[in-house]
Amino acid sequence: MEEVDRISSLPKEIKISILSRLEVKDAVRTSALAKSWRHLWTLLPSLRLGCYLDRLGDPPNRGFPPRLAPSIWIKRVHHLVSSLRNPLLHFELSDYFRAGQSLLLQGLLDLLLQKGGVHSLTFSSLFGFPKYRDCVLVKLPSFPSLKELTLFGCRVLLPTGFRGFHRLTTLKLQNVFIFNDDLNLLIHPSYNLTTLVMLDCMAPKYPLSVNISLPLLRHLAFQINGSIEKVSITSAPCLEKAHINVEEIEVGDDHRLQKLARMTLRLLTSVAMVSSLRLDNSAFKCLSECALPISFTFPRLRHLKLLLSIASMDKSMFDVFLWLLRSMPFLEELEWESLHSTWTERDAVLMKELFLKRQDGLSCLNQTLKRVTMNMIIWDVMTSTTVFKFFLLNANVLKLMKIVNWSSEVEPSMIEELQKAEVTSSNAKVVIFFDKKDVTINFK
Repeated sequence: MEEVDRISSLPKEIKISILSRLEVKDAVRTSALAKSWRHLWTLLPSLRLGCYLDRLGDPPNRGFPPRLAPSIWIKRVHHLVSSLRNPLLHFELSDYFRAGQSLLLQGLLDLLLQKGGVHSLTFSSLFGFPKYRDCVLVKLPSFPSLKELTLFGCRVLLPTGFRGFHRLTTLKLQNVFIFNDDLNLLIHPSYNLTTLVMLDCMAPKYPLSVNISLPLLRHLAFQINGSIEKVSITSAPCLEKAHINVEEIEVGDDHRLQKLARMTLRLLTSVAMVSSLRLDNSAFKCLSECALPISFTFPRLRHLKLLLSIASMDKSMFDVFLWLLRSMPFLEELEWESLHSTWTERDAVLMKELFLKRQDGLSCLNQTLKRVTMNMIIWDVMTSTTVFKFFLLNANVLKLMKIVNWSSEVEPSMIEELQKAEVTSSNAKVVIFFDKKDVTINFK
């Protein structure tokens, strides 16, 4: 019986779909399979290239890349894109780029514009936090079809006469230098934006003043830092999820702390209609410096996530925690990820004073909070369990407490402590996950 080449007989669209799931170098090699596969890779609609993705045949580079490697590689990518016969819809490029590769990169971006049809563009320079003049420069062409833009670790400039990406729905900027006027040109004309992420954004000269007026915005992640002079939300009626991050503040820098604290509270109260909120440790620290509005509420909020070190909590930060619970009458789920920290005897005493008390008048604890997830490395059992006991004691309708223990094992003393805890919910359950195992404690 003759062998039948069923793969080669597949429709062209299915073959291209198969190639899209391969690394680029493997997709190119399929040209040698048969005549029907020859140059089929030139119809690929997307490319994902980078030091952690596809190095176009380079050997694995486990150390710091050679200084000239990125320049040589950009030329290879340029040749690859030139060979494509269809518009390139999705393009992702990442490596350890520096300022010296800016002109080569610009030629590549201009080529993408000539190809037309780019829907999503991701560019990442992975050198961390270099100085402004060391950063690779990204001068964005006016891609008419662009819907998603992600930039990381670079300087950003917009061309003269730029009028905005009117089809843009997702904008993610992280660790970028950008002028205030260019930032506003990116944000304001993008009326279709549903996702806006601004983390570690810095201004080359004057501070950034950010005004968000986006009628379709649903997800906002924003970091407040020293380069931000002002941030305000004048219109975001569809906003559902907010992540508020604040840069780490050096001890003793009271002036900066007060400035960031005012912006943090202003931004937090302007996202009152979200259903999901995420706050980090520095945001908590800033809020502890503010006079919190007593009558403020989040009327739609159902999910709260905290990236908060338990050991760093003092009385003022605990008051912020209670204020949040008080302002969220319909909270259903709380996630708490405790950052790495070491315990002291003082921490243990303070935790007991703060957490092992009955809290009255908190609507979410009385009526709606049903699920609590704790993610942490448990160094001190007695101190950690005080936080667990807080929810067992106060959450009257709690159904599940999920404890994800990053340690390798669960000490029997922790299970014993939890079994002795006072529980107000009539059907609560604690599940402790560790090392691909789990231990369940039922309370009835």
